[in-house]
Amino acid sequence: MGEIFRAYDIRGVYQDDLTDEIAYKIGRAFVTFLNPKVVVLGRDMRNSSVPLHNALAKGITDQGADVIDIGMCTTPMLYFAIAKYGRDSGIMITASHNPSKYNGFKLNREKAIPISGETGIQEVKKLAEDNKFEDSEKGNMTTQDILDDYIKHVHSFKGECTGLKTVVDSGNGITGMFVEKILGNCGFEMRGMYLEPDGSFPNHEPNPMKPENMVDLQKAVVEDKADLGIAFDGDGDRCAFVDEKGKMIPSDMITALIAKELLKAGPAKIMYDLRSSRSTKEDIEAAGGEAIMCRVGHAFIKKQMRDTDSLFAGELSGHYYYKDNFFFEGGFITALKVLAALKASGKTMSELIAPLCRYFPSGEINSDVEDKQGKMKEIEAHYKDKAKNIFWLDGVSVEFEDFWFNVRPSNTEPLLRLNLEAKTPELMKEKLDEVLKLIRG
Repeated sequence: MGEIFRAYDIRGVYQDDLTDEIAYKIGRAFVTFLNPKVVVLGRDMRNSSVPLHNALAKGITDQGADVIDIGMCTTPMLYFAIAKYGRDSGIMITASHNPSKYNGFKLNREKAIPISGETGIQEVKKLAEDNKFEDSEKGNMTTQDILDDYIKHVHSFKGECTGLKTVVDSGNGITGMFVEKILGNCGFEMRGMYLEPDGSFPNHEPNPMKPENMVDLQKAVVEDKADLGIAFDGDGDRCAFVDEKGKMIPSDMITALIAKELLKAGPAKIMYDLRSSRSTKEDIEAAGGEAIMCRVGHAFIKKQMRDTDSLFAGELSGHYYYKDNFFFEGGFITALKVLAALKASGKTMSELIAPLCRYFPSGEINSDVEDKQGKMKEIEAHYKDKAKNIFWLDGVSVEFEDFWFNVRPSNTEPLLRLNLEAKTPELMKEKLDEVLKLIRG
């Protein structure tokens, strides 16, 4: 059972790693660990989500907590149902962008604060494995329709975007069920692609961070002469964008774009993950914001946002977080924010983004390394007397005047992940070869 309990969620292959029996035990373990009165349950469109929902709900109610079932929804909708109505916990049944054979659970306490490996997943694992639960008076299960309230909430973020033309690719994920209801009457023209929720993902994997999954959207944007392409991941907490030329827009450039728009209302704290371009920090500060670097991972970012009272945060993986959205992600909200910024600029999307793309990033490159900590310490020692700055926020980061890089460990695999950026493409290539040689040597 142990391998399904991960750093940020519980996830595995249905009927192999994750069975209905295990889901039932997790339900009882969750209630035993957190002692909630109410657990909000939501699920995505995978075939396995219904039996897992039934088993999980039985475990929860058998352990004495009530269940509020909000049915099929995006992950941000589940978060909203917890935070908006003051519920004390919730679980989303989803495997996000993973292939159809996978499923899993995202665990949350009050205010939709995520439960991670460091804050409770390991305790839930131990309780589920021990399988020794006290008898309790059985809880009740009710249903709630949150869609109208959620639409009003999302539309509260809407700016002027009339006259724009978009293509939206849901990748047959759960967002397709809501795209037209939430975005369809916002004033812009929209063509939907792969909106039919289908857990077999017949067209492409619903992971917009992989270039191969964006090809159909890129082609459609150019063919339709659209102003913008929008792609959502499988459970709706991430999104990615394509400009009018069909070119993918890096997520850190979207972070900078939204930050600049938000900062027009006045100074605020804006967070960006440490893999982001140096230009992201520069643009936040130029717009009057306080730029705060953060480590990778939604559980860490949401906590740091609350601790620092930050207005907004952006992550290179396509997660965008808003204080006014209870500090959690909103794919639909981000789509509306980007459309409003585009409309206000009077420019094309490529013209709007071009000034932000001043440096040359390597992209994330993985290397197989067994002794991850030892290798990172070796990197630190190698650059100790050469670098302008070295710090350990998430792995090791090394900064020079004209380039920087971060090497951080995977939470689940014997991998080190390298991100490097330089002032010129030639220097980026030179330093990338240098650092990779050190990592793989």
